[in-house]
Amino acid sequence: MSNQNIEDVSSAGDRIKAVLAVAVVLAGIVGFYALAQQPMIARVGALLGGLLVGGAIAWFSGPGQRFFAFAKDSWSETRRVVWPTRKETTQMTLIVFGFVVAMAIFLWAVDKSLEWVLYDLVLGWKK
Repeated sequence: MSNQNIEDVSSAGDRIKAVLAVAVVLAGIVGFYALAQQPMIARVGALLGGLLVGGAIAWFSGPGQRFFAFAKDSWSETRRVVWPTRKETTQMTLIVFGFVVAMAIFLWAVDKSLEWVLYDLVLGWKK
C-alpha cells in the first residue's frame, strides 16, 4: 500500500465560490429557457454568459485552479500521444469488421446446428 498524502484543503471562501459558480451556470441555463420568446442570439448569449461568468468565478477558487491546471496538463498529454496513421486505423477497422462477420457466421452455424440436433434428432418435431 502506498503512502500518499492526500491534501484536501478547502476554505469556506472556496466553497462559496464553487456554489456561486454553479449557481451562475444554472442561472445561464434557466435564462436560456426563460427567454424563449426572445431572439436566439439573446438566448445563446445568456447561456454563454452564464458559462463564462461561472468559469471565471471557478477560476479564482482553489479547486477551480486545480481543475484548470489538470485540464491544461491533460491537453498537453494528448499532444504527446502517438496517434495511429490513417493506414493503421483503416487496417484495424477492417480487422474488427472481419472478426465481427466471422463471429456472426460462427454463431449462426452453432445456432443452426443446435436447432437441427434438438428439433430434428432429439425431439423429432420437424419432419
